[in-house]
Amino acid sequence: MESQFDIDAPTETDARTPYDVTADVAGIKTLFVNVFFIGTPGPGNPWVLVDAGFMGYSKQIKKRAEQLFGPGAKPDAIILTHGHADHTGSLETLLGEWDVPVYAHKLELPYLQGKSSYPPPDPAIGGGGMSYMSWVFPIGPIDLGDHIQAIADNGKIPELPDWRAIHTPGHAPGHISLFRDKDRTLIAGDAFVTTNQNAITAVATQREEFHGPPAYFTCDWQAAKQSVLKLNNLNPSAAGTGHGVSVRGLDLKLGLNKLAHEFDARSIPSEGRYVKQPAITDENGIVDMPTPVSFHVARAIGWGLLAGVLWYALWPNDDNTD
Repeated sequence: MESQFDIDAPTETDARTPYDVTADVAGIKTLFVNVFFIGTPGPGNPWVLVDAGFMGYSKQIKKRAEQLFGPGAKPDAIILTHGHADHTGSLETLLGEWDVPVYAHKLELPYLQGKSSYPPPDPAIGGGGMSYMSWVFPIGPIDLGDHIQAIADNGKIPELPDWRAIHTPGHAPGHISLFRDKDRTLIAGDAFVTTNQNAITAVATQREEFHGPPAYFTCDWQAAKQSVLKLNNLNPSAAGTGHGVSVRGLDLKLGLNKLAHEFDARSIPSEGRYVKQPAITDENGIVDMPTPVSFHVARAIGWGLLAGVLWYALWPNDDNTD
């Protein structure tokens, strides 16, 4: 296996994180979801933020931005791979200080302009603690007002001229990935991930393994499969994903290729609300959805897991008692 940081990785030792992709694409993890900073590090250099992470992480995002681009660093724009709550949680707080445009695919706009909630999660699939608790995750909508605008149909974003947005639906109707052709650098969002996001233990350890999108929020599995095939055909040299560490070189080539060719067996659940019939959406949001699959057992397990987390967090111990 190749080193996590090879010749194409960032060169500043004190700035390295497992989520950095290349010398000019840095990343950090916010609780269990990643955000990326595209731009050559240096005071005053232009840069773009990709996704806005989990709620409550605006200070950490701004701190990392200032480490990379200097005091008071502000992006030229924010690009959303999609609008799920874990990717937009700190967005409104950041926009309160950064008056910058926000770009998303036109099929994501109804969920970001207050018009429609996302298709609800399916906690009965995925087979892990994150899946079982997914029914408590917010599904919106949020309203970003005049900040939000659609990415052009050709995938070009003015503030990011060397990159192109690629529509990679499945996990969300307007999900996009970002690709830079000159060095084949990819930001995949949740089109595929490099940890088993369905399982709490994998999320906690960040164990590297290639997976399709987080199962509990994926609303069109055949579209998700085609998106992975599309990204594999780009033959990326380095990739950052929405969940899990960044990968590059032979590790990426072998892992993504295997996932693409074994997607049905490795990623598509045998049963679930959206497995046989996808959610139908358009530019106004939800049009039609399949009948819910009973998930009372999954919901009960989710309640138990939440209770366990709260008990662990609040129970007195030797460190906080006299």
